[in-house]
Amino acid sequence: MKYYLIVGEASGDLHASHLMTALKAEDPQADFRFFGGDLMAAVGGTMVKHYKELAYMGFIPVLLHLRTIFANMKRCKEDIVGWNPDVVILVDYPGFNLNIAKFVHARTQIPVFYYISPKIWAWKEYRIKNIKRDVDELFSILPFEVEFFEAKHQYPIHYVGNPTVDEVTAYQKAHPQNMEAFIADNKLEDRPVIALLAGSRKQEIKDNLPDMLKAASAFPAYQLVLAGAPGIAPEYYEQYVGQAKVKIIFDQTYRLLQHAEAALVTSGTATLETALFRVPQVVCYYTPVGKFVSFLRRHILKVKFISLVNLIADREVVKELVADTMTVGNMQEELSKLLENKEYKKRMLAGYEYMADRLGPAGAPQHAAHEMLELLKK
Repeated sequence: MKYYLIVGEASGDLHASHLMTALKAEDPQADFRFFGGDLMAAVGGTMVKHYKELAYMGFIPVLLHLRTIFANMKRCKEDIVGWNPDVVILVDYPGFNLNIAKFVHARTQIPVFYYISPKIWAWKEYRIKNIKRDVDELFSILPFEVEFFEAKHQYPIHYVGNPTVDEVTAYQKAHPQNMEAFIADNKLEDRPVIALLAGSRKQEIKDNLPDMLKAASAFPAYQLVLAGAPGIAPEYYEQYVGQAKVKIIFDQTYRLLQHAEAALVTSGTATLETALFRVPQVVCYYTPVGKFVSFLRRHILKVKFISLVNLIADREVVKELVADTMTVGNMQEELSKLLENKEYKKRMLAGYEYMADRLGPAGAPQHAAHEMLELLKK
């Protein structure tokens, strides 16, 4: 069969590449064409556009690149029609992908599958109308989305497990823990590690890293190790590090988590990864208009939590310090509990186990690929 996939960022490239590998195992004749990235290209098929030509985040960058965005959408639509695949598979990236879904549904008979559903339970819930109209099958990687889509909106979906479970499990199997080698390879000191994961975007790093460093520096028995994000130059970090004693390492986030005693983590998939490595964490997310964002959280946003850990568990497993509650003092207080209060740490780790049980075992790409093939055969 012919599969047309569309992703818009690095995480989508990763998840889509695993899905493609699973589809090839189910369908040895699989032919891929895609808007994607290097990981997808490594699996095989034809790349039409690299996601780096699509990924504009934030209101101003999107406005400045509207002409390019519309040109990419036009190219994508024309390419789908010209190639006439058996299915279009959209991966996250809802601003672009829901527009493509609308076109494909209105102008063709090609089924539209959505892998890693848009997070409309947090923001822009009105998009459910578009999803119901334009998406034939929705594949979810978050268990609480089943109730949201099926019970609240009467839209049946497929929960296939979470690919981050697969990625962490595979890493741990391939890389046994070796603290001595981790220290030697990165020229670290022989002290326990506090990991800092300050986000993947420049604005997040600017807003979060300075206070994260101040908070973690209050624990001299520990060394601070910062996970460098892909695409961010070391020089960018250095302007926010100041006098703090911290080691920055790139392309080793999982290895860092594997050897960390505790972590300060900016919200996102990193909170889930940290939990799956069973590292006690504080979730930190500062914004310059903290009190206003706190108001939005209480009165407009649809969710009780911002971290995937708490959302999946449906209770507070990890402390979330968001907007005006993210202060150096609050981070230090929480870190102190994680490092010195054994009962507090034990409760968090028990919460991680509960969350992991709700996620289910590894195998998300395989489950999704199998269900997709069964649906297409029908």
